[in-house]
Amino acid sequence: MKKIVAIFVAGMILLSACGGGEGVEANEPWARSGLKDGNSAVYMMLTNFTDSEVALIGASSDVAAAVEVHLSSMSADGTMQMVKQDSVAIPAGEELELKPGSYHIMFIGLTRDLDVGDEITLTLHFDGYEDVTMAVPVMDAANMGGSGMDGHNMP
Repeated sequence: MKKIVAIFVAGMILLSACGGGEGVEANEPWARSGLKDGNSAVYMMLTNFTDSEVALIGASSDVAAAVEVHLSSMSADGTMQMVKQDSVAIPAGEELELKPGSYHIMFIGLTRDLDVGDEITLTLHFDGYEDVTMAVPVMDAANMGGSGMDGHNMP
């Protein structure tokens, strides 16, 4: 029930921030649990309801020393690597999924433990559009299902 309320509240905040379907909307955000001084990540679906490309240029939160947009990908030698992104384009009328093994918001140097059931605040920054602030529930990645790329150690 707490999860449903958190998602409803986050949705209402986002709908009011988007001005009735104009702008960028974030759906189903969730954060990985993590320990103080460690790292974590946030995932969600971003939808661009504008008539032009929108760029995600960063994020901020008080739960980490640094908050960055990252892309995880497989290198030529078969190892997983994460690369900080200065900007990620969301084409007009399209979606961008932030998910394990792909684009995500990276928390580096957690300032406190992120326990399953907690709720944190995250603000997304866009080039030329208003920031979007949302409540994000902390969940157990093992229970999130998916492609297998969301394993216990995958950012």
